[in-house]
Amino acid sequence: MQTSPLVVRGLSVAYQKKPVLQQVSFEAPEGKLIGIVGPNGAGKSTLIKAALGLIPRLSGEVLIYGRPYAEQRKLVGYVPQRESVDWDFPTSALDVVTMGRYGRLGWFRRPGAAEREIALACLAKVGMRELAGRQISQLSGGQQQRVFLARALAQDAKLYFMDEPFVGVDAATEKAIVALLSELKEQGKTVIVVHHDLSTVREYFDWVLLLNERVVDFGPAETTFTADKLQTTYGGRLTMLDRELGSPVIANGR
Repeated sequence: MQTSPLVVRGLSVAYQKKPVLQQVSFEAPEGKLIGIVGPNGAGKSTLIKAALGLIPRLSGEVLIYGRPYAEQRKLVGYVPQRESVDWDFPTSALDVVTMGRYGRLGWFRRPGAAEREIALACLAKVGMRELAGRQISQLSGGQQQRVFLARALAQDAKLYFMDEPFVGVDAATEKAIVALLSELKEQGKTVIVVHHDLSTVREYFDWVLLLNERVVDFGPAETTFTADKLQTTYGGRLTMLDRELGSPVIANGR
Protein backbone atom coordinates (compact mmCIF):
# COMPACT_ATOMS: atom_id res chain seq x y z
CA MET A 1 0.00 0.00 0.00
CA GLN A 2 1.38 3.41 -0.98
CA THR A 3 2.15 5.76 1.89
CA SER A 4 0.78 9.31 1.76
CA PRO A 5 3.41 12.06 1.37
CA LEU A 6 1.89 13.99 4.28
CA VAL A 7 -0.41 12.95 7.11
CA VAL A 8 -1.40 15.50 9.77
CA ARG A 9 -3.33 14.23 12.79
CA GLY A 10 -4.78 16.38 15.56
CA LEU A 11 -2.25 19.19 15.12
CA SER A 12 -2.68 22.08 17.56
CA VAL A 13 -0.41 25.13 17.93
CA ALA A 14 -0.67 28.19 20.18
CA TYR A 15 1.27 31.45 20.43
CA GLN A 16 1.42 32.83 23.97
CA LYS A 17 -1.54 30.63 24.94
CA LYS A 18 -3.63 31.91 22.01
CA PRO A 19 -4.77 29.02 19.78
CA VAL A 20 -3.58 29.31 16.18
CA LEU A 21 -4.33 25.79 14.96
CA GLN A 22 -6.85 23.48 16.60
CA GLN A 23 -7.02 19.74 15.92
CA VAL A 24 -5.99 20.01 12.27
CA SER A 25 -6.11 16.68 10.45
CA PHE A 26 -5.79 15.82 6.76
CA GLU A 27 -3.95 13.46 4.42
CA ALA A 28 -2.34 14.83 1.27
CA PRO A 29 -2.56 12.72 -1.91
CA GLU A 30 0.52 11.94 -3.96
CA GLY A 31 1.42 14.00 -7.03
CA LYS A 32 -1.00 16.91 -6.48
CA LEU A 33 -0.64 20.68 -6.32
CA ILE A 34 -2.38 21.65 -3.08
CA GLY A 35 -3.28 25.21 -2.10
CA ILE A 36 -3.76 26.24 1.54
CA VAL A 37 -6.34 29.02 1.63
CA GLY A 38 -7.80 31.05 4.48
CA PRO A 39 -8.01 34.54 6.04
CA ASN A 40 -5.29 36.44 7.88
CA GLY A 41 -4.43 34.70 11.14
CA ALA A 42 -5.93 31.40 9.98
CA GLY A 43 -2.70 29.52 10.71
CA LYS A 44 -1.64 28.78 7.12
CA SER A 45 2.08 29.53 7.53
CA THR A 46 1.97 28.11 11.05
CA LEU A 47 0.77 24.81 9.64
CA ILE A 48 3.81 24.52 7.37
CA LYS A 49 6.25 25.58 10.09
CA ALA A 50 4.76 23.13 12.57
CA ALA A 51 4.92 20.33 10.00
CA LEU A 52 8.63 21.08 9.50
CA GLY A 53 9.36 21.28 13.22
CA LEU A 54 10.28 24.98 13.01
CA ILE A 55 7.84 25.84 15.81
CA PRO A 56 6.61 23.70 18.71
CA ARG A 57 3.26 21.88 18.68
CA LEU A 58 0.84 21.64 21.55
CA SER A 59 -0.32 18.27 20.29
CA GLY A 60 -0.64 16.16 17.19
CA GLU A 61 1.41 14.13 14.79
CA VAL A 62 2.93 14.88 11.37
CA LEU A 63 4.20 12.07 9.17
CA ILE A 64 6.17 12.40 5.93
CA TYR A 65 5.80 9.19 3.94
CA GLY A 66 4.85 7.39 7.14
CA ARG A 67 7.68 8.66 9.34
CA PRO A 68 8.50 11.82 11.36
CA TYR A 69 10.00 14.75 9.46
CA ALA A 70 13.32 14.43 11.34
CA GLU A 71 13.81 11.04 9.65
CA GLN A 72 12.65 12.23 6.21
CA ARG A 73 14.39 15.58 5.71
CA LYS A 74 15.93 14.50 2.41
CA LEU A 75 12.46 14.02 0.94
CA VAL A 76 11.25 17.55 1.74
CA GLY A 77 11.89 20.91 0.04
CA TYR A 78 10.88 24.24 1.59
CA VAL A 79 10.47 27.73 0.14
CA PRO A 80 9.91 30.18 3.04
CA GLN A 81 8.23 33.57 2.85
CA ARG A 82 10.64 35.98 1.20
CA GLU A 83 10.39 38.56 3.98
CA SER A 84 11.58 35.98 6.53
CA VAL A 85 15.00 35.64 4.84
CA ASP A 86 18.09 37.75 5.64
CA TRP A 87 18.90 38.93 2.12
CA ASP A 88 21.92 40.92 3.32
CA PHE A 89 23.86 37.73 4.01
CA PRO A 90 26.97 37.91 1.77
CA THR A 91 26.49 35.02 -0.62
CA SER A 92 25.79 34.51 -4.31
CA ALA A 93 22.72 33.10 -5.99
CA LEU A 94 24.71 30.01 -6.99
CA ASP A 95 25.87 29.41 -3.42
CA VAL A 96 22.30 29.63 -2.12
CA VAL A 97 21.08 27.07 -4.64
CA THR A 98 24.05 24.78 -4.02
CA MET A 99 23.02 24.70 -0.35
CA GLY A 100 20.01 22.74 -1.52
CA ARG A 101 22.35 19.81 -2.20
CA TYR A 102 23.64 19.58 1.38
CA GLY A 103 20.87 17.22 2.44
CA ARG A 104 22.00 14.76 -0.22
CA LEU A 105 25.71 15.17 0.57
CA GLY A 106 25.62 15.42 4.32
CA TRP A 107 26.90 18.50 6.11
CA PHE A 108 30.51 17.30 6.31
CA ARG A 109 31.05 16.88 2.56
CA ARG A 110 31.74 19.92 0.47
CA PRO A 111 29.77 20.25 -2.77
CA GLY A 112 31.90 19.62 -5.84
CA ALA A 113 31.63 20.32 -9.55
CA ALA A 114 28.70 17.94 -10.01
CA GLU A 115 26.64 19.71 -7.36
CA ARG A 116 27.41 23.12 -8.81
CA GLU A 117 26.33 21.93 -12.26
CA ILE A 118 23.03 20.73 -10.77
CA ALA A 119 22.64 24.13 -9.06
CA LEU A 120 23.32 25.96 -12.33
CA ALA A 121 20.77 23.78 -14.13
CA CYS A 122 18.17 24.62 -11.47
CA LEU A 123 18.93 28.34 -11.82
CA ALA A 124 18.48 27.98 -15.58
CA LYS A 125 15.03 26.45 -15.04
CA VAL A 126 13.88 29.60 -13.25
CA GLY A 127 15.63 31.94 -15.71
CA MET A 128 18.46 32.93 -13.35
CA ARG A 129 21.57 31.22 -14.69
CA GLU A 130 23.08 34.44 -16.02
CA LEU A 131 22.85 35.95 -12.52
CA ALA A 132 24.40 32.95 -10.73
CA GLY A 133 27.38 34.96 -9.49
CA ARG A 134 25.43 37.95 -8.26
CA GLN A 135 25.05 38.65 -4.54
CA ILE A 136 21.51 37.90 -3.39
CA SER A 137 21.24 41.36 -1.81
CA GLN A 138 21.63 42.87 -5.30
CA LEU A 139 18.70 40.93 -6.77
CA SER A 140 15.14 42.18 -7.10
CA GLY A 141 12.39 40.63 -5.01
CA GLY A 142 11.21 38.47 -7.87
CA GLN A 143 14.76 37.32 -8.61
CA GLN A 144 15.34 36.45 -4.96
CA GLN A 145 12.19 34.35 -4.97
CA ARG A 146 13.38 32.51 -8.07
CA VAL A 147 16.69 31.73 -6.35
CA PHE A 148 14.84 30.08 -3.47
CA LEU A 149 12.69 28.13 -5.91
CA ALA A 150 15.86 26.94 -7.62
CA ARG A 151 17.29 25.88 -4.25
CA ALA A 152 14.16 23.82 -3.59
CA LEU A 153 14.56 22.22 -7.04
CA ALA A 154 18.18 21.37 -6.23
CA GLN A 155 17.00 19.45 -3.18
CA ASP A 156 15.33 16.96 -5.54
CA ALA A 157 12.61 16.39 -2.93
CA LYS A 158 9.41 14.38 -3.21
CA LEU A 159 7.30 16.75 -1.09
CA TYR A 160 7.54 20.54 -1.32
CA PHE A 161 6.20 23.22 1.01
CA MET A 162 6.00 26.78 -0.37
CA ASP A 163 4.91 29.66 1.86
CA GLU A 164 3.27 32.39 -0.27
CA PRO A 165 5.69 32.16 -3.22
CA PHE A 166 3.56 34.49 -5.38
CA VAL A 167 3.48 37.43 -2.95
CA GLY A 168 5.18 40.61 -4.20
CA VAL A 169 6.61 39.09 -7.38
CA ASP A 170 6.42 40.44 -10.91
CA ALA A 171 4.37 38.85 -13.69
CA ALA A 172 7.40 37.10 -15.20
CA THR A 173 8.30 35.49 -11.88
CA GLU A 174 4.71 34.41 -11.30
CA LYS A 175 4.73 32.77 -14.72
CA ALA A 176 8.02 31.03 -13.86
CA ILE A 177 6.57 29.74 -10.59
CA VAL A 178 3.48 28.37 -12.33
CA ALA A 179 5.69 26.60 -14.89
CA LEU A 180 7.78 25.15 -12.08
CA LEU A 181 4.70 23.86 -10.25
CA SER A 182 3.54 22.16 -13.45
CA GLU A 183 6.95 20.55 -13.93
CA LEU A 184 7.03 19.24 -10.37
CA LYS A 185 3.56 17.77 -10.79
CA GLU A 186 4.59 16.05 -14.04
CA GLN A 187 7.44 14.46 -12.10
CA GLY A 188 4.97 13.05 -9.59
CA LYS A 189 5.97 15.42 -6.79
CA THR A 190 3.52 16.71 -4.19
CA VAL A 191 3.52 20.50 -3.65
CA ILE A 192 1.72 22.28 -0.81
CA VAL A 193 1.45 26.06 -1.23
CA VAL A 194 0.15 28.76 1.09
CA HIS A 195 -1.77 31.01 -1.29
CA HIS A 196 -3.74 34.24 -0.86
CA ASP A 197 -5.08 35.14 -4.32
CA LEU A 198 -8.43 33.36 -4.56
CA SER A 199 -8.90 34.34 -8.19
CA THR A 200 -6.11 31.96 -9.27
CA VAL A 201 -6.80 29.02 -6.95
CA ARG A 202 -8.69 26.90 -9.48
CA GLU A 203 -6.15 27.68 -12.18
CA TYR A 204 -3.09 26.76 -10.10
CA PHE A 205 -4.17 23.93 -7.79
CA ASP A 206 -5.70 20.45 -8.00
CA TRP A 207 -6.68 20.23 -4.34
CA VAL A 208 -7.50 22.89 -1.75
CA LEU A 209 -7.23 22.99 2.04
CA LEU A 210 -9.64 25.58 3.45
CA LEU A 211 -8.26 26.60 6.84
CA ASN A 212 -9.36 28.94 9.61
CA GLU A 213 -7.64 27.60 12.75
CA ARG A 214 -9.45 24.35 11.97
CA VAL A 215 -9.90 22.52 8.69
CA VAL A 216 -13.08 23.76 7.02
CA ASP A 217 -12.72 21.38 4.11
CA PHE A 218 -10.08 19.53 2.13
CA GLY A 219 -10.42 17.95 -1.28
CA PRO A 220 -10.36 18.47 -5.04
CA ALA A 221 -10.66 22.13 -6.04
CA GLU A 222 -13.86 21.61 -8.03
CA THR A 223 -15.76 20.35 -4.97
CA THR A 224 -13.94 22.23 -2.19
CA PHE A 225 -13.39 25.70 -3.60
CA THR A 226 -17.05 26.74 -3.63
CA ALA A 227 -18.87 29.91 -2.63
CA ASP A 228 -20.58 28.34 0.38
CA LYS A 229 -17.39 26.83 1.76
CA LEU A 230 -15.46 30.05 1.22
CA GLN A 231 -18.13 31.97 3.12
CA THR A 232 -17.70 29.52 5.98
CA THR A 233 -13.91 29.84 5.86
CA TYR A 234 -13.81 33.64 5.77
CA GLY A 235 -16.76 34.28 8.06
CA GLY A 236 -18.37 37.08 6.07
CA ARG A 237 -15.08 38.81 5.21
CA LEU A 238 -15.53 38.24 1.49
CA THR A 239 -15.82 41.56 -0.27
CA MET A 240 -16.51 41.00 -3.94
CA LEU A 241 -17.70 38.41 -6.43
CA ASP A 242 -15.46 37.18 -9.23
CA ARG A 243 -17.78 36.84 -12.20
CA GLU A 244 -15.62 34.44 -14.18
CA LEU A 245 -15.21 31.96 -11.35
CA GLY A 246 -18.58 32.58 -9.78
CA SER A 247 -16.76 32.55 -6.47
CA PRO A 248 -16.28 35.14 -3.72
CA VAL A 249 -12.87 36.77 -3.73
CA ILE A 250 -11.32 38.90 -1.04
CA ALA A 251 -8.87 41.71 -1.58
CA ASN A 252 -6.31 40.15 0.77
CA GLY A 253 -6.61 36.55 1.85
CA ARG A 254 -3.26 36.28 3.55
